[in-house]
Amino acid sequence: MKKIEAMIRPFKLDDVRENLSDIGITGMTVTEVRGFGRQKGHTELYRGAEYMVDFLPKVKMEIVVPDDLLEQCLETIIETCQTGKIGDGKIFVYDVQRVIRIRTGEENEEAI
Repeated sequence: MKKIEAMIRPFKLDDVRENLSDIGITGMTVTEVRGFGRQKGHTELYRGAEYMVDFLPKVKMEIVVPDDLLEQCLETIIETCQTGKIGDGKIFVYDVQRVIRIRTGEENEEAI
């Protein structure tokens, strides 16, 4: 099993969720986060004063998938989120040792 963490633009979330649902992904965790990379933030004007906004809003999606769905999930996220412009986001993939569904005690792929 693998855990996918994807940092994406907030307005892409609904499209990604729908496209992942179409390939059989039934659950995910989503967190609103703020950060920056090469995008480096931007300047804004507030009450006549210009100031730098270093941290930009992003959405962090966390999904645990069986190994056989990993590549399809990654392709779906990339195709949906890629605009070709700086700030499209990043994807991290981790190994998952064990998953337990607390309610039933099911483990691993049955618990996903």
